[in-house]
Amino acid sequence: MPSRRFGRHPRRGRFGYRVVMASFAIVGVVVLAAFAVLQIALAAGAPLGHFAWGGKHEVLPRNLRIGSAVAVVIYVVFALFLLSKAGLVSVIGDPLLSVGMWVITVYLFLGSVLNLLSPSKPERYAATPATLLLAAAFLLTILTA
Repeated sequence: MPSRRFGRHPRRGRFGYRVVMASFAIVGVVVLAAFAVLQIALAAGAPLGHFAWGGKHEVLPRNLRIGSAVAVVIYVVFALFLLSKAGLVSVIGDPLLSVGMWVITVYLFLGSVLNLLSPSKPERYAATPATLLLAAAFLLTILTA
């Protein structure tokens, strides 16, 4: 087992450690995919507005539908960051990857707080734990990568 003195992480080469790291990333990608499905449905006019954007509209108005479509693109970018950090794809390189992961993680933790404060009960009860799980997946991927 390599020593930390030589600049190598003692567990990085182990298969089990890599599986754990990849598992965090995969959990995050699954949550992002679920969010993307919701946003696609919202952008298409599905009456699910109580789960997003503060829950004020059952069917989103045009500007929020556009926002939902943009959110899907953002989720794809988030997934690429997560998968790149876990070493499952090689799309984004350092230092953008390291800085971006921390920015996204902080953003997601703040999003969890905002979802918790939402006037919409469905958004509070569904989006808050999902966003918190996603933020934790990002954080754990950072800490284990």
